[in-house]
Amino acid sequence: MPQLGIETVLVAGRGPAGCAAIRACQRLGLKAVAVHSETERSARHVRLADDAVLLGPAPAAESYLAVDRIVEAARRSGADTVLPVPPALAGNVRLAGGVIAAGLRWAGPGPEVLERLGGDGVEPASEQGFLAWVTDEGLRFTTPVARDRAAGIARVSWTPREPGRLPAAAHRLAEVGWRGLVTVGIAPDGSLAEVAAGFSLDMAVLERSHGVDAVELALRSAAGPREAGAGPAARPAPRAAVVAQLRATLPPGTAGRISGRLPGTGRPPADDGTDLVAVSGYEPGDRLDGWYDALLATVSSGADDVTTAARAVSRALSGLPETGVPHDGPEVCAVLGRLAGGRAAPAT
Repeated sequence: MPQLGIETVLVAGRGPAGCAAIRACQRLGLKAVAVHSETERSARHVRLADDAVLLGPAPAAESYLAVDRIVEAARRSGADTVLPVPPALAGNVRLAGGVIAAGLRWAGPGPEVLERLGGDGVEPASEQGFLAWVTDEGLRFTTPVARDRAAGIARVSWTPREPGRLPAAAHRLAEVGWRGLVTVGIAPDGSLAEVAAGFSLDMAVLERSHGVDAVELALRSAAGPREAGAGPAARPAPRAAVVAQLRATLPPGTAGRISGRLPGTGRPPADDGTDLVAVSGYEPGDRLDGWYDALLATVSSGADDVTTAARAVSRALSGLPETGVPHDGPEVCAVLGRLAGGRAAPAT
């Protein structure tokens, strides 16, 4: 996207989401710069990037979440734009302000808006919600989402068969100045719950449903309202979409080593007419560091209906080879099986 004045993007993130963002930048013709801690010098997101900058020691507070070090890394790398990946960074008022003060583009809502709306900085966990790209014209690519909560985290998300009405407050996001991607939770009483910037784990639902690239949307917002207004067109009709996350179940703080291929690193599944995308943060031989999120891979699918999309994701996650670390694949596939069978997955 050099035509937008963006040439080099510092991708502030790691794991599957960081890998996906780096690959998307490269597809758009941009140089992608990764950041990493001392223990992840050879992590997959670092290997995929065009360049990489060391942030600091292993603890996330001293590396991946260290605001001053991320801003300094962006300066040193020659990046013109900072793309915050996880909501914890995309919703960080200090980071947004620091990037802008350094004369760089911030690919997310501005600090004043984050301060005003909270920008919760956490993965939305409400059982119902929606995703959207917010521009001067309002909400675009609005996508309702439902989440499975059986494990205390949202392992599987999908477009509900009968989406409810958006809360009236949702349409005021553009009015109060929010620009870029948003993931919103809806409380049982219909009000807005969590409001998060960045690439939530649900964001692939929006991508598969509308056939768009979330990284492109975020960078268009960073380039300014004119470019956001000229953003990509969606499919004639949104598709049903399902996304699942595969997580290691090692005890907290325990490291491991990946020995088998995960979805997104091996041969892609056979084409059956669905839009299937698998992204892994690890390859065989990679160390799974006990300091960080245990997310191994995400698999998402768009199809004509939720049943077909769930079946496609389930096939990609079923019968995995020995990965070297225990994971929640069987539990995730059980949720997908209920969706594939036309039954709503339990929320709790």
